[in-house]
Amino acid sequence: MPVLGVIPARLGSTRLARKPLQLLGGEPLIVRVLERVRAVPGITEVVVATDADDVRRVVERVGGRVSMTSHLHQSGTERVAEVFGRPEFASFDLVVNIQGDEPFLPVDAIRGSVLRVEAGDDVGTAAVPLPADQADDPARVKVVLDGAGRALYFSRARIPFQRDAGPTVTPPPYWQHLGVYAYSRAALARWVGAAATMLEETERLEQLRALYLGMRIGVVVLDRPAMPGIDTPDDLAAAERYWIAQATRNT
Repeated sequence: MPVLGVIPARLGSTRLARKPLQLLGGEPLIVRVLERVRAVPGITEVVVATDADDVRRVVERVGGRVSMTSHLHQSGTERVAEVFGRPEFASFDLVVNIQGDEPFLPVDAIRGSVLRVEAGDDVGTAAVPLPADQADDPARVKVVLDGAGRALYFSRARIPFQRDAGPTVTPPPYWQHLGVYAYSRAALARWVGAAATMLEETERLEQLRALYLGMRIGVVVLDRPAMPGIDTPDDLAAAERYWIAQATRNT
């Protein structure tokens, strides 16, 4: 099944100014994300979706393909949908949305999300183990699953809530949601065609719209934690330290 990879990138981040152009390991963040997606087996073509000429120029400098989009989009999903709906991508059956602030997203998370859709889910995404002492961090989105590995709910709060605690009580596992979505063409059209929901607006999590609509979100669960996405200057500093440590380890 041909798979289109789309990386939405906008300059209007409020917590980290001009985020896609911030440097990580000497290159703009959007370039690092593009490099990561290019390494994923099974992604037929990769496109950066942006409304900013500065981002376009950076991506084209490294030989990447850019699709210019409207500046009116409220989410990365809407930006991805605009690109996926264009005639030049009509031959693709499936699209995967890789958020432009996830330079360390595991390749298995991207590929696993695609496989969930190929197996019949409407949407595919990924999660990794989250230490209990980080479960109250609202920047780390949590997900709980059903017996078939599909999402029951996403939240910025600690889920599941452990009512009974103590030295003899085993704490529940916590799963951190990663910033990747694969969609069938019909599922993406249904998602963006629906109005925002109360749950989505309350938690500020757009994937809750898909759950509200009754869509099946399959979650590939990886066995080790992953570096979080970059939202703040502190996140960027931590990512730079991690990048340097990885480079040192590989030399």
